[in-house]
Amino acid sequence: MEHILKYFPELNEQQREQMAKLEELYPEWNAKINVISRKDIDNLEVNHLLHSLGLIKFVKFTPGTRVMDLGTGGGLPGIPLAIYYPEVTFHLVDRIGKKLKVAQDIAERIGLTNVTVQHSDVKEVKGKFDFVVSRAVMDLSDLVPLVKRLIAAEDRNAVPNGLICLKGGNLSGEVAKFKNQVLIDELSNYFKEDFFKTKKVVYLPL
Repeated sequence: MEHILKYFPELNEQQREQMAKLEELYPEWNAKINVISRKDIDNLEVNHLLHSLGLIKFVKFTPGTRVMDLGTGGGLPGIPLAIYYPEVTFHLVDRIGKKLKVAQDIAERIGLTNVTVQHSDVKEVKGKFDFVVSRAVMDLSDLVPLVKRLIAAEDRNAVPNGLICLKGGNLSGEVAKFKNQVLIDELSNYFKEDFFKTKKVVYLPL
């Protein structure tokens, strides 16, 4: 928790307890289902939880915002974000049922009431969302056509509705098609750990 509290000291007591519980529940589940790489579970706080919270440094969601987490796996970035934003709703979607079961169980056990889950392909998702978020799921050129229809028309946040992705490495080829629209924010501007040297928030209004 020391890294999370260093960057997010504003967390209240309940949020701190919920975040701390994640550090117990993910390793517990990971022993049964490989939700996070076995080699990486020891780096859970920085490489997964803090990384998920990186979206907050890019945009602050207003109460009532609707967010879909596509390819959520075991609930990342959706669950840490849902802890931070109790007045924002998060719809977690994944095609792999056993991973989604982990997300649902963890959300219930830490008492989140602003999270729903859906075991399906994105093509089967109905409804409208202000933002679709994803963490290293697929290239933008594949992702944009899948989620465009799900983005609500009316904006309620400081940035227009759209797609926000957590990505790493060299993205020049991937973003070339969207170069006049895409905005890339370096997480190393906010987090000083080595892990974030190549990590980015990629935003595309839709």
